[in-house]
Amino acid sequence: MLQIAFAPIYRHPLPEGHRFPMVKYELIHEQLLYEGTCTDANFFHPQPVDDRWVLGVHTATYVQQLQTLTVDPKMVRRIGFPLSAGLIEREWVITQGTIDCTHKARRDGVAMNVAGGTHHAFPDKGEGFCLLNDVGVAAHYLLETQQVRQILIIDLDVHQGNGTAVMFQHEPRVFTFSMHGKDNYPLHKEQSDLDVELPTGMEDEEYLNVLYDTLPKLIRQVQPDFLFYVSGVDILASDRLGKLNVSREGCRQRDRFVFGEALRHQLPIAVSMGGGYSPRIADIVEAHCNTFRLANEMYF
Repeated sequence: MLQIAFAPIYRHPLPEGHRFPMVKYELIHEQLLYEGTCTDANFFHPQPVDDRWVLGVHTATYVQQLQTLTVDPKMVRRIGFPLSAGLIEREWVITQGTIDCTHKARRDGVAMNVAGGTHHAFPDKGEGFCLLNDVGVAAHYLLETQQVRQILIIDLDVHQGNGTAVMFQHEPRVFTFSMHGKDNYPLHKEQSDLDVELPTGMEDEEYLNVLYDTLPKLIRQVQPDFLFYVSGVDILASDRLGKLNVSREGCRQRDRFVFGEALRHQLPIAVSMGGGYSPRIADIVEAHCNTFRLANEMYF
């Protein structure tokens, strides 16, 4: 049975303009239940992550600033959310959700988080709606507990996983692969182990061919025994920040291929949602739900 981490919905009022990125998580959960893809039994509710694992990849100063709500106002603006104790607690829960997904993926082949993919969180700062780097913390956890030997992070969000790149730049046991828009945020790109930059306006066929050519070679080269997948749906043509021209079906085929490669190589995969900023919330929710539907269909 597909296991899905679901953090409590953040109920604290947010100023107009800050609510939109948060709404999709509740709607994804509701849609999967409504259509019968999932039941309540598919969802689990994580506890907050132990600071020990957070401090493995984030600096003590930054973690303390988050927990005491003393983050510099300039950084708060870069993060994009007004900080509160409730938001910080939710971030700790989401991060534990990705750790929990690693255990369930090693047992079942796949597990998913209805959140996460917070790849703009650096060791010492946050930005772009990202506070803690959930995949970074979970990757460190797996290595520190000696559960895996080599990790491949597949980041197909339209924005470069800049924080993740910096986090593991000196860690050969974590290979960071980011396939993202060349002309997109962040303006300054960091150096992942492999960056594939895509031109503005790229459509389905070309996008998928790049992925089809790159990922199988990468798996053979890296020889991972665990995969993390950041499955952002901001590659959609409808996305107001994405600058690519991929259809919803193209996005679905992307997910099918990633899951297919994981299955073909018998590699466990933990999936975090990443971004999605289409003006119609229904477009975002439907594209994200396709990822859950495919995982359920292909694995169970």
